[in-house]
Amino acid sequence: MMRSLRSTKAHATRSLKSFFPILAFISFITALLLNNFSPVMAQLPRQEIRGVWITNNDFNILRDRAKVQSAMTQLQELNFNTIYPVVWNSGYVMYPSAVAQRAGIQPFVFRGSDGHDILEDLITQAHRRGLLAIPWFEFGFMAPPTSELALEHPQWLTQKRDGSQTSISAAGEVVWLNPFLPEVQQFITNLVVETVTQYNVDGIQFDDHMSLPHEFGYDPYTIRLYTQETKNRPPNNPNDQAWVKWRADKITAFMVQLNQAVKARKPNAIFSVAPNYYDFAYKFQLQDWLAWMRQNIVDELIVQIYRPDLESFVSNISRREIQEAQQMIPTGIGVMTGLRNRPVSIQQIKAQVRAAQARGLGVTFFYYETLWDSAPEPANKRIAGFKSLFPVPALRSALRSGN
Repeated sequence: MMRSLRSTKAHATRSLKSFFPILAFISFITALLLNNFSPVMAQLPRQEIRGVWITNNDFNILRDRAKVQSAMTQLQELNFNTIYPVVWNSGYVMYPSAVAQRAGIQPFVFRGSDGHDILEDLITQAHRRGLLAIPWFEFGFMAPPTSELALEHPQWLTQKRDGSQTSISAAGEVVWLNPFLPEVQQFITNLVVETVTQYNVDGIQFDDHMSLPHEFGYDPYTIRLYTQETKNRPPNNPNDQAWVKWRADKITAFMVQLNQAVKARKPNAIFSVAPNYYDFAYKFQLQDWLAWMRQNIVDELIVQIYRPDLESFVSNISRREIQEAQQMIPTGIGVMTGLRNRPVSIQQIKAQVRAAQARGLGVTFFYYETLWDSAPEPANKRIAGFKSLFPVPALRSALRSGN
């Protein structure tokens, strides 16, 4: 047995020695090829989200064909690859909508300076320059109390335990559509389906307002539904864990249905969500986007991290749920480029983008006008800053399946 083992080892040693010259030759050829091809490989475009939200504040650009063309050309030259134009804001849609007309919520139609369809023109111009166009349902279940939506359909609204119906948001005082009410769910679904079928979009996006502040849900319909399903009345404490979970699960169930409705009409549409960081989103907005992602209804995630100091920004983009998302879907960070009354320096923007890029994350900027028009530095300095962040293209797969 020992002699046979020694013989086997000797044979293996001779075989390895005879193979060494072949290994050396392969290593030499491999190194040579890598050296020859490394300049080409270094020029391959990076795959990352480079987007910008286009808001109602950008309406002067949106309504003008020439300005839209110039804007899309500028974004292409700066190696952006995605736009998120607003289509649902303040209880109104930004395109001619039969759904809105049937609901009696919009007695007017937003049109461009020559009477054209703003959204159609924007999508066409974006696609000509290789940009993905993903319309953004900015207000979700939220609406101003003076909107036709709130005034015409008061039965669609939910309320707090004290009976009040409004809260204060970044958009001012707002009311909230009841996300548990079948009529509300059908209305939102109809608007979304209309958008993805009426236009050659690459997807649809929902943000932190596709949710409900945790104080709400004490309307008669929701109380009755909760009592029927749990045999208990909703607790007085809106932070009660079971009460939070029940409402969050209901919103999740609706988002699953909404995803199915979108995919049934346009299977390759990108179902994008742009929430706040998870702990806040779940506890205070009943938005369990981690469950949405784990149920495979999210094709793209952009987490809004609007922080002025780099330390807080880095801490938030390093959260475990963001790392989990990166392993599953394209993931980016929402970066603030400024508000009209709160400008943001290009130095802060660059520092935050580089921190995101260092962690393999894409970025989407809020919002277009503050990229370089309403900014603390001259436009040429801002443009040069963005060019330094995106020196080469980062192509994204256009998942359009056509109308």
